[in-house]
Amino acid sequence: MGNQENLSNEEIFETMNTGKKMLFFTAGWCPDCAFIKPAMPDIMKKYDQYDWITVDRDANLEVAQHFGIMGIPSFIALEDGKELGRFGKGERRTPKEVEDFIQSIA
Repeated sequence: MGNQENLSNEEIFETMNTGKKMLFFTAGWCPDCAFIKPAMPDIMKKYDQYDWITVDRDANLEVAQHFGIMGIPSFIALEDGKELGRFGKGERRTPKEVEDFIQSIA
């Protein structure tokens, strides 16, 4: 399905209500986000049953507040707008940990 970036709050809220979505909350200043970011294209390609949405926590503060995101990087899996699971809470994560989370909600 691919990755969508630079969406407005409104666009994210509209698109998250249909199908399987994986929200990846990140920010340019976040060192733990920078750690996982190089692995994300491969993870997104491997788990393409999700439509990935990269959410900039600062640019999309309304979305981050809606989901109660206090730390980044964080991941939230949705299906038709319903939360399937979340992972992260602002701690450094390895690519394997991210993949284990995705597999746990499959």
